Amino acid sequence: MNTSKELLGVFAKAFSTPIEEITEELEYQGIAEWDSMSHLVLVEEIESAYKVSIEMEDVLEMGSVTKVKDMLKKYGIKII
Repeated sequence: MNTSKELLGVFAKAFSTPIEEITEELEYQGIAEWDSMSHLVLVEEIESAYKVSIEMEDVLEMGSVTKVKDMLKKYGIKII
C-alpha cells in the first residue's frame, strides 16, 4: 500500500531535507530545496521508489505534491 507519508519521504530524500518540511500543499519552488536541479533528482527518486518510468510531459507537470499524486495514478499507483 502506498501512503502519502511514504511519498513525502521520497520528496524529503530527493531534496535532502527533513520530512517535516514537506507537506501535502508543497509546490515547485515552495522551498529553496525544490529547484530545477532537485526536480530531476525527485523524478529519479519517484521512478526508483515506485518502479515506473515517467514520461517527459509528466515530468514537466509535476509542480506540486498533489500533481505528483495525480500523475502517479496514470501509472497505476494510488497514494492514500
